Amino acid sequence: MARINENYLKLQAGYLFPEIGRRVNAFCEANPQADVIKMGIGDVTQPLCPAIIEAMHKAIDEMAVKATFRGYGPEQGYGFLRDAIAENDYQDRGIDVTADEIFVSDGSKCDSGNLLDIFGDDNVIAVLDPVYPVYVDTNVMAGHTGGASENGRYEKLVYMPVTADSGFEPELPTEHVDLIYLCYPNNPTGTVASRETLEKWVSYAKEHNAIIFYDAAYEAFISEADVVRSIYEIEGAREVAIELRSFSKTAGFTGTRCAFTVIPKTLKGTCKDGTEQLIHPLWNRRHCTKFNGVSYPVQRGAAAAYSDEGKRQIADLVAFYMNNAKLLREGLAVAGFQVFGGVNAPYVWLKTPGDTSSWDFFDQLLEKSHIVGTPGSGFGASGEGYFRLSAFNSLENTEEAIARIQKSVATSV
Repeated sequence: MARINENYLKLQAGYLFPEIGRRVNAFCEANPQADVIKMGIGDVTQPLCPAIIEAMHKAIDEMAVKATFRGYGPEQGYGFLRDAIAENDYQDRGIDVTADEIFVSDGSKCDSGNLLDIFGDDNVIAVLDPVYPVYVDTNVMAGHTGGASENGRYEKLVYMPVTADSGFEPELPTEHVDLIYLCYPNNPTGTVASRETLEKWVSYAKEHNAIIFYDAAYEAFISEADVVRSIYEIEGAREVAIELRSFSKTAGFTGTRCAFTVIPKTLKGTCKDGTEQLIHPLWNRRHCTKFNGVSYPVQRGAAAAYSDEGKRQIADLVAFYMNNAKLLREGLAVAGFQVFGGVNAPYVWLKTPGDTSSWDFFDQLLEKSHIVGTPGSGFGASGEGYFRLSAFNSLENTEEAIARIQKSVATSV
């Protein structure tokens, strides 16, 4: 009989967002008249920008003509997109990243798990807590952990708590770790790391020959001038860091699928015998073997995001969502909640009232206000007692959600 990968059996009852969906569906079936506002999953709600749509339409028309039809493209991504990324996201900002260090993919979520293919099973892995669940779950699936404890933490993983008490700044590990997942602006807390903090992480990685997986998927939402946008702004980061970015939230590509990962040519790992090995050719080999590339029309659409018109339209889109975040942050504060995030990220992270658990607050918010959010405990043990609301919604829904929450709080007093 065929043997299964039993590491999957170590996973907790269900991936966070499907469990949210299950509870919401059950509520809606029992309450068909309820007007539920969904602010849980970080999915965009506004349509693609006109410049992107125009570029994609043109690319589709090209696919209908023999002379301009394209079959398989380069697995790493078309040159026109890689060049645009390198120039606009890095070189124009004085950051040393070249086009051939960029690998276009169908999502940062995929890349954050797929990167594990090129690293050994004996690495010690560190994650923030709370954390984007994919970082943890893909390591469980790959067999890099033991079982989970009662609070959901897995053996063999090094958890770095980030809470209001620590100013959402993680302490450096006291033990040696090999792979470090960092996400800034952070999902789920919506907070950012100071330049000094990132300098400490780069120094730690260099000292321990570790590699940082730096998820910068929400970089476009940074509003404060002194916030680091790329790990490669930090001196020495090219020797210790991989950066992941996405068009999903920036340009509304959650359903279109396009992202990219930067693997510096100076980044090295080690073999069991201690010899050094460049990471870039390993990822290139993995990428070419298991991936046939993002479709041509989608890459044309992504490249249009860097046109003058595309930049203006995306800036307006980002401003729209961040206005929602501002309204949420301020409205929740008026209602008496302790609120974090929402300044450099489209997520607001709030402290649940009193001793209310994250999932109890989820149920209360759904039942009393007909609003869906994300329980903080779903992101890790240190997320217990917190709750995430997403700014990816319409202005009308955002204002209505705030009014409902404020009314619910006033009614319960």
